[in-house]
Amino acid sequence: MSLPQFDETLLRNYANPKSFQRGEDYFYRRAVSSLVLRDNLLLAVVEGSASYDVCVEFQNDTIDSANCTCPYDYDGWCKHIVATLLTCLRQPNKIEECPSLAQLLEPLDLQQTQQLIQQLVDKQPELLNRIESVVNRIAPRTVAVKPSSSKQVPKIDTSSYRSQIRRLLRDAVRSIEDYEYGYDDEDPVPEELFDLVQDAQMFTKRGDGYNAIALLETITDTCAKNWDELDEYGADNNLLVDSLNEAWTEAILSTELTSSEKVDLEVNLEHWSNEWKADFSMSLAALHQGWENRALQQILAGEEQNAQIWEGGTAYYADNLVLIRLKILENQERYEEYLRLAKATGQGQQYLTMLAKLDRIDEVMKAASQQLQTMEQALAVSETLVTQGAMEQGLQIARKGLMLQGYCRYQLAKWISELAQELDQPDIVLAAEIRAFQSQATFTDYHRIKKLAGEDWPLIKEDLLNSLRTYDHEWDYKIHETKTNIYLEEGLIEDAIAAVDGLSSYDFETIYKVMKAAVPHNPEWVIQNGKKRAEKIMNEKKAEYYDRAVNFLSQVKQAYIQLHQSAEWSSYRAKIAKEHARKHKLMGLFGGI
Repeated sequence: MSLPQFDETLLRNYANPKSFQRGEDYFYRRAVSSLVLRDNLLLAVVEGSASYDVCVEFQNDTIDSANCTCPYDYDGWCKHIVATLLTCLRQPNKIEECPSLAQLLEPLDLQQTQQLIQQLVDKQPELLNRIESVVNRIAPRTVAVKPSSSKQVPKIDTSSYRSQIRRLLRDAVRSIEDYEYGYDDEDPVPEELFDLVQDAQMFTKRGDGYNAIALLETITDTCAKNWDELDEYGADNNLLVDSLNEAWTEAILSTELTSSEKVDLEVNLEHWSNEWKADFSMSLAALHQGWENRALQQILAGEEQNAQIWEGGTAYYADNLVLIRLKILENQERYEEYLRLAKATGQGQQYLTMLAKLDRIDEVMKAASQQLQTMEQALAVSETLVTQGAMEQGLQIARKGLMLQGYCRYQLAKWISELAQELDQPDIVLAAEIRAFQSQATFTDYHRIKKLAGEDWPLIKEDLLNSLRTYDHEWDYKIHETKTNIYLEEGLIEDAIAAVDGLSSYDFETIYKVMKAAVPHNPEWVIQNGKKRAEKIMNEKKAEYYDRAVNFLSQVKQAYIQLHQSAEWSSYRAKIAKEHARKHKLMGLFGGI
C-alpha cells in the first residue's frame, strides 16, 4: 500500500506551532530511527529523551489516526508524530515496506498461532492481561444459571471481568504515581472501563438484558469498592458514572424484571450511590417507572399528547431518559409509539427524523416549522431526508435551519452548498458559501466564492473583506493565517500587519510571510517588529529558535536597504555580534546575513 497524499499544511493544521517546530528539529537531528509501512499502518521509532513508538493509521487515502507513546496529550499532534510524517514527506526512501499482520499470520495454522502467542507472552508477560481483556470482549465466558423466571439463560462468568477491572484500577494508580507531572494532561480513568460499559450495552441491544445487568453489576460494584486510591489523587468518576447510568437505564427498561429483582437492584443502586458518591438517579427512576407509568402509557397509546410523566416537576435527566426510551422503541420497531412519545415530550429532532425514516415526507415538511428549534436539529433532519432520497425537501429544511439558533452554522452552510450544487441551484450555492465564510473564514472557501461569483466578485469581495476585518472568533486558531493569506493576495499589506501584530513568535511562518511582503510598503514596521522579536529570542537564549531570530533579522536588513540606510544596518549588526558573540550556534547562523 502506498502512502496517502498529504503535505506539510496538514501537519501544521494538526500540530500547534511549537510542536511542529520541535518535530522539524527532530527531523533534522534524524531522530526517526525506524520507519515501517505495514499495509495501512505506519510504524516509527523516534529517539528523544527516551524511545517513543509512533503509529499512524490510514483509511480511504487519508490519515485516520496518529498516536504516540509519549505522555504529551495537550494540543494536537506531538513532535514525534510531526517528525515521523516529515520524514515520510522529505525522505520517502527511508520507509521500509513490510508484510501486514494478516499476511504474517496467513501461513500459520491454529496450533502455530497459539505457539506464537505463547512465545510472545513468555517474553512479555504483561501481554496476558491485554489478551484477557480482548478475549472477554470478543468471546465472554458463560455459565448456566437459573434466573427468577423458569427459563435457563446463559450468564457471563463475572469473575474474570472483576479481576480485569481491579487490574485496570491498580494500573491507573501506578501510572499516576509513576508519572512525574501527575495526570493534568490525561484522564486517569482507564478507557477499557468505558469499553466494558459498551459491551454491556451490546448485550442489551441483542435482547440479553440479564447478561447486561450482570456485567453492569460487576463493573459498578468493583469500581465502588476499589476507587479509594484513585479518589485520593482526585480522579473524577463523573464521566464513567454517566456512562454507567445510561447503560443501567437501557438495561432496566429492556429487561422483564421480577418484583424481587427490582427490589434487589434498587438496594444495590442506592448503596453504590452512597459508597461511590455516584448519581444513579436516572437508573432508579427507570426502575420505579418502568413502562407502567400511567401517563407514559397514555402517551404511547395515543390517548394523551401532553400527559405529565413527572410528578412534582421535571427531573434534570428527563430528556436523557426520554431519549433512551426512544432508542429502545426504535430497536423494537414500535414506530408509532416512538412518534407519540417524541412529540409529547418535545423531542422535535427525533420526531421529524423518524417521520423521514418512515418516508412520511409530507408530514415532516408540515411539522418542521413547529418542531425545529436549532440549526443542529435542522441539519440532522435534512441529512435523514437526503438519505431517504428527498433532496429538495432536505435543502428546504437546511435553509430554514440557518435562521435558527445554534453552533453549526459553517457545517450547515456547507451542507446547503453541497445539496444545492447537486440540485443545480448556483445562486443558493453562492449564498451558502458566503454564509459559511462569514461563520468560519478559510482561504480555500475565499477562492471558491471568487470562482462562483463571476462578474459579481468585486462587490462580494468587499463584503467578505469587511466581514474578515470584524471576525473575532478567538477559538479559530487558524484565522490569523487565513487573514494574512487573503490580505497579502489582495495587496492589503496594512491589514496583514494588523492581523499579525499581536501574535507570538510561535506563529513564525505567518509573521515572516507578512514581514517579507511589507518590506517595500512599510519598512519601518519591519525593522521595529523584526528587532523586537529577534532580540527576545536571543536575550532569552532560546537556542532552538535562533534560526527564527536570524530570519527575522534578514528582513530587518532588507528593510534598512529599502530605506537606503545600509550604514544603520551595519551598526546594528555589529552591536548584535558583540552582545551575543558567545552564542556559537547563533553566530554560525548570523554569519549568513
